[in-house]
Amino acid sequence: MKLATVFLHFARRSWGAIVGWGVMLAVLGLYLMRFYDTLAEQRAMLEQLVAQYPPALMAFFGGTAEMFTAGGYLSLEFFSYMPIVIGVYAVLLGSGMLVSDEENGTLDLVLAHPISRTLLFAGRLLGAVAILAAILLLTWAGFVIGAQGTTLGVTPLQMLRPFVALFALLFLFAALSFFLSMMLPSRNMAATVGALLLFVSYFVNSLAQIDEKLRPWGKYLPLHYYQSGHALEGLKGEWLAILLGVGVAFALLGWLLFLRRDIRLGGEGSWKLRKAKGGKP
Repeated sequence: MKLATVFLHFARRSWGAIVGWGVMLAVLGLYLMRFYDTLAEQRAMLEQLVAQYPPALMAFFGGTAEMFTAGGYLSLEFFSYMPIVIGVYAVLLGSGMLVSDEENGTLDLVLAHPISRTLLFAGRLLGAVAILAAILLLTWAGFVIGAQGTTLGVTPLQMLRPFVALFALLFLFAALSFFLSMMLPSRNMAATVGALLLFVSYFVNSLAQIDEKLRPWGKYLPLHYYQSGHALEGLKGEWLAILLGVGVAFALLGWLLFLRRDIRLGGEGSWKLRKAKGGKP
């Protein structure tokens, strides 16, 4: 069995998610781009209104004094909350990359074919990367189409930059969830822990924008290295490398665990507790 076969089989299984997520977010992007000119026409009034809000509130939700610029607008209206929205799907995708087949009893049948665990892992990982990339590319297309004829003044290449930053973050959490699926007894538990870490990282990073006591901890959170819509002005290569590097590290750690673990014939696993002599734990 070749790598391309594994990759295509896994990617085809998720075509519904690609179309569903991609089209839905593309339509949202199309609407947001068309709405920008309406917002810009009322800028003076809206700036007075926003000035009445506590700065801490605007900072928590990703708003800035430059919210009427292209980067500020995209951050506030879309990219600030996308890590939570699409991040949940990335967690589910990563946690089920191999363990979902194990729990339904088909993974052992797949490995009965002349295929190594490394090749299976590589094909599934590339498939997960392609699925996330396809969803974001469809969304990007909606934004590009919607931006035509507006005063936003953003080229298709510039519009791609925030999606690259978002992809790096989603890949990290997908890889983390895959690693957790190799560590924990079940996919449900891995997905729950992965989602919990995503939400904690998101809210702690948001609170760090308004609480100086939390700011020193920000550098340890993935969301700290996420540029949001401000990537329009240029990607920070170091931040991008950190997100992708940590994601690759989690993927490789999960791969090493996959090579050493026993494959279940079906169903969820359980915690393996050592028993003392006499049969009592």
